[in-house]
Amino acid sequence: MTIALVTGIAFHEFSHAWAANELGDDTAARQGRLTLNPLAHLDPVGTVLLFVVGVGWGKPTPVNPYRLSSGIKRGNMLVALAGPLSNFAFALLASFPLILGWVEPIAFEDIEHASGSQIFGTFLLLIGFLNVILGVFNLIPIHPLDGFKVLLGVLPDELSRPLSSLSRWGPALLIGLILISFIAPDYSPLGWIFDGAADLFLEVIT
Repeated sequence: MTIALVTGIAFHEFSHAWAANELGDDTAARQGRLTLNPLAHLDPVGTVLLFVVGVGWGKPTPVNPYRLSSGIKRGNMLVALAGPLSNFAFALLASFPLILGWVEPIAFEDIEHASGSQIFGTFLLLIGFLNVILGVFNLIPIHPLDGFKVLLGVLPDELSRPLSSLSRWGPALLIGLILISFIAPDYSPLGWIFDGAADLFLEVIT
């Protein structure tokens, strides 16, 4: 699972860097972030937590919005949107062998008796599932997630400006939602969102 998460995080952050570079800001590229090498995108603390508790994060991709050719508001939105969209694309790409029936996954409890093909199918399913979750999570419109910048980008200025001033409360709200997931998983909004995304993903590939 850790390998699948690290791969998804690297693809996500690379896509931010690629989008920014395409829009005229080479800040991330000059810092070596325009690469799929996971080592360039891993945050030290986030990586340790990923291996210890299975939850972590990547190093934020640096963006200079003043250098984006499409303007600050629209440029920020496009760069932010590139991350989650890349996760959905990666999930679909990883799922093609499953959709076409070339390989089949197997239940985790039976993995020790699985064939090489079944293990590969299960790994592809895990990559697809985790990338869908990464994409959906990052689209939640709470700062500092990508969804907040996307929301600011689509709202008119008279709404986006006051909403932007509330961004300082975003991290606390996000931590609260994550804590609820551990303390009371049955009542977790994140759990409801992820369950819905997982069900939709399974419907698409089966």
